[in-house]
Amino acid sequence: LQNDKGGFLCSSNFPTVSCVFYVYRVGKAALDSVNLKGHSFLTLKDFNAEEIKHILWVSADLKHRIKHRGEYVPLLQGKSIAMIFEKRSTRTRMSTETGFSLLGGHPCFLTPQDIHLGVNESTTDTARVLSGLADVVLARVYSHSSLEHLDIDASIPIINGLSDLYHPIQVLADLLTLQEHYGSLKGLTLAWIGDGNNVLHSFMMSLAKLGVNLKVATPKGYEPDANVTQEAQLLSKQFGTKLQFLMDPMETARDSSVLVTDTWVSMGQEEEKKKRLKDFLGYQITMQTGSVAAPDWTFLHCLPRKAEEVDDEVFYSPRSLVFTEAENRKWTIMGLMVCILTDYTPQIPKLKF
Repeated sequence: LQNDKGGFLCSSNFPTVSCVFYVYRVGKAALDSVNLKGHSFLTLKDFNAEEIKHILWVSADLKHRIKHRGEYVPLLQGKSIAMIFEKRSTRTRMSTETGFSLLGGHPCFLTPQDIHLGVNESTTDTARVLSGLADVVLARVYSHSSLEHLDIDASIPIINGLSDLYHPIQVLADLLTLQEHYGSLKGLTLAWIGDGNNVLHSFMMSLAKLGVNLKVATPKGYEPDANVTQEAQLLSKQFGTKLQFLMDPMETARDSSVLVTDTWVSMGQEEEKKKRLKDFLGYQITMQTGSVAAPDWTFLHCLPRKAEEVDDEVFYSPRSLVFTEAENRKWTIMGLMVCILTDYTPQIPKLKF
């Protein structure tokens, strides 16, 4: 006999023998899907193309179901996230807190006054304590080594909310924004004009895997990390994409699909501000910069933005995707958390990349 849950019942005439079993039909897509449950997310270097695509697919699915269809999707009900913030943030905090809550979970925000990694308590002890109190940790830290230390000693996943070396959750949002705008990513050329920082490093660890070319212009002395550069060159060769390092912003922008910059003075670099502003003269993105880019060029900036980095004409123009990019911080952190905490399979068709 089949019951209303799709299972089957069986019984015997003997009063002591009965059984109930359920048959669940698992589709091919579910069987073939990427499984990231339990994985930490410290750098996109550790994730292959299909895994990155899967995170973006889940993110787009949640955006569709929750934002556009108005569904309640409590995939993280009963779960909690510990949020360690050594550095303040608007987008990382808001996207994580609202996103985790929207999925039915409970976010716990920890400032340096609440938790000071390796000072009041060893990082090892903190990792073990949080492993018993939360289901996942997102840490926004000064030193990438703090994340690696947490990951070694924790028994729950660790998410990099930003470090001095990488900012992978920002790049997930950027990739989703570009996929939504262009319909696919393969064949695009991204021009990075600015500081060789953690956001650039995360682009360097991911774009080639998705078939995206990368051109980089930085002033002398502000080049990306040498080890990251070496790894990016290997990835570019492996996936057949172009990777160029230049010093001329106009030449970097030429024929590029996407113009990207970031703050010239990050938190912790305030004492260098005067020198940095002088060194970055000529690197402001303007419509003149865009005049040599591809006809359908767009602009990204992870925010907060200063006028010396990009002028108002570009920043507030239809070419600018910055506010969609900022909103997508929420959908991509939600997608990432669902991937590492559940076995969820998206309902929408796979995205085109």
